[in-house]
Amino acid sequence: MDKKLAAALAGACILLAAAAPAQAAAAQGAGRADARFKAIYTQEWQWRLGQHLEDEEDDDNGVRPDLPRVDPATQRARLAYWQGVLKRLDGIAPASLSAAERVNYAVYRAQIAVFVADQRFREFEKPLNADSAFWSNLADGARKHFSKAAEYRDYLKQLADVPRYFGEETANMRAGLRRGFTPPKVTLSGRDASISSVTEAKTAQDTVFYTPFKQMPATIPAAEQAALRAAAAKVIGEAVQPAYGALLRFMREEYVPRAQEALAAESLPDGKAYYQAKIVEYTTTALSAVQIHQIGLDEMAKIRAEMGETIRQTGFAGELPAFLQFLRTDPRFYARTPEELMMRAAHIAKKFDAKAEQYFGYLPRRRFAITPVPADLAPFYTSGRGGPGVYLVNTYNLPARALYSLPALTLHESAPGHAFQMPVAMEQKGRPPFRRAYISAYGEGWALYAERLGSEMGIYETPYETFGMLSYQAWRAARLVVDTGIHAKGWTRAQAQAYLHDNTALSEHEIETEVDRYISWPGQALSYYLGEMAIFKARRKAEAALGAKFDIRHFHDTVLQLGSVPLPVLEARIDAFIAEGGKSPYPKQD
Repeated sequence: MDKKLAAALAGACILLAAAAPAQAAAAQGAGRADARFKAIYTQEWQWRLGQHLEDEEDDDNGVRPDLPRVDPATQRARLAYWQGVLKRLDGIAPASLSAAERVNYAVYRAQIAVFVADQRFREFEKPLNADSAFWSNLADGARKHFSKAAEYRDYLKQLADVPRYFGEETANMRAGLRRGFTPPKVTLSGRDASISSVTEAKTAQDTVFYTPFKQMPATIPAAEQAALRAAAAKVIGEAVQPAYGALLRFMREEYVPRAQEALAAESLPDGKAYYQAKIVEYTTTALSAVQIHQIGLDEMAKIRAEMGETIRQTGFAGELPAFLQFLRTDPRFYARTPEELMMRAAHIAKKFDAKAEQYFGYLPRRRFAITPVPADLAPFYTSGRGGPGVYLVNTYNLPARALYSLPALTLHESAPGHAFQMPVAMEQKGRPPFRRAYISAYGEGWALYAERLGSEMGIYETPYETFGMLSYQAWRAARLVVDTGIHAKGWTRAQAQAYLHDNTALSEHEIETEVDRYISWPGQALSYYLGEMAIFKARRKAEAALGAKFDIRHFHDTVLQLGSVPLPVLEARIDAFIAEGGKSPYPKQD
């Protein structure tokens, strides 16, 4: 062996020998930090389960025998507990954790910070908005299908607990009412219909709560089925309907008449801080209302230019206002029956299936059903909503449900949007249970990105459908303007409605329900467009850095495999994707 080479090898060995203990020490340190962090989130998750704030991932019994406690003492205890968790988390340096736990830490700390903020602002004193409420969430649970007699018995116990639960929620709402912490009065008009649908039912069997008892599994003996049905009729008639009756009187006689008139979140107690906390929660950024408002205006100008080009492609001779009026009034763009709307949605979903393998390497195992929005929710519900196993299509008021927008809606709510993204995240193994939480900026950003992706996939077959997609993009960009306009700039309801009317093809019914949703749910509307912008920014960065190595399937798989995370975590993951050479996160699929 050459002496120089021998000397070099000897030197290298010395360096490796010196590095080995350092690497081992670093790994040992990360192991200790990981153990400390895991102990915190494992303990907190078990506490959370005990508080009935989450469900067990592998819960065989599909229903709890009681409802959560929401009284003020419980809420104060939750605040103190989560503040303690936050303090413990801040005692861990993220850099000391392993790579996987650094991601978990970023997700978990943001999650706990939101819990603390919600408790500090006493969000529990306002358990309703124009989109949903504690009583409608309870009714959603009644649409489950049970397979065992034990599940039915637990459900009966839960129904018996409704008076106690409603009493606590009502007491909280009274406390919010006293300090001016309510949704604006204008957004509550007609929202008691979902309460009166229960109170006005002629029999217990006519209520939504009796639904699981109408068709029961044959494995339950007939005599036991009869006993369970009789018990259900009794508890619904003696506990549930009276509780709904008391709630209806409270809403009509006390709450709605005294609800605050002002629209802005900044008009609420400690309003500026409250609205900024909502911005942080729903965008996972530190952007201000002023910055977001300007982003919305800038993006709207870009989309308006795209709209103009698409209008020219249709051959329409007029300008945008005339084109929007044409779209809103021409019967060719609207389904004649609910069945037609549902079938069109199903057709679009299957068009995606034909293209899926060209854009995604990993396809979720879980399929989804396409079903109409329940009649008691439909009048104030969004056009559609999707999630694991379901794509809900709103067939109420068909002249408000434009067919040219249906492709974008379907991509957003079904696949590759919510009914695709959520199952992919749920199918990832080895993650802490808190990672199942939905982060709006990521989830809604992905779903809006899915709408744009439809152009690349060839889903939009006519300029009208392309315009429908652009209208939806404008709708979400408009939310940046409208949400901040209402909650930080003193906009009126009429101003917000006019902005959507002038810049999107939404129907008047949709405009009214959407604006009321933004008014009563500060910050949530900001998630969509800012999330989409972050995903496109990451994609452009990866395309530029990887060049010919960029594979759209690998990029999409990487984004979806990560699951719901704050936007800075997504950005960091794509930086790692680039550093790794654009490889699939599922090596076996390469």
